[in-house]
Amino acid sequence: MVKPGDTVKIEKIAGEAGKEVVFDKVLLLADEVGGEVTLGAPYVGIAKVTGTIVAHGRAARVRVVKYKRKVRYHKVHGHRQDWTNVKIGEVK
Repeated sequence: MVKPGDTVKIEKIAGEAGKEVVFDKVLLLADEVGGEVTLGAPYVGIAKVTGTIVAHGRAARVRVVKYKRKVRYHKVHGHRQDWTNVKIGEVK
């Protein structure tokens, strides 16, 4: 759920910092003042959200351990998820 001026952290998308992005697959559109709600099936066709890429980064490391007792088997893997910060500009 976003409003104009919000900054959200999402899974990494292509583009440099400062580039504008458009999200056209909107699931639900709600008006705070009037209380009107438009539900998509599966998407709201008229809705569009624009934003600006602020930064890219990587999350903290998550360790994944596989272990079987009595057979001397263990493996340790690490994973760092990529993310993108997007500042929401306008909800049309």
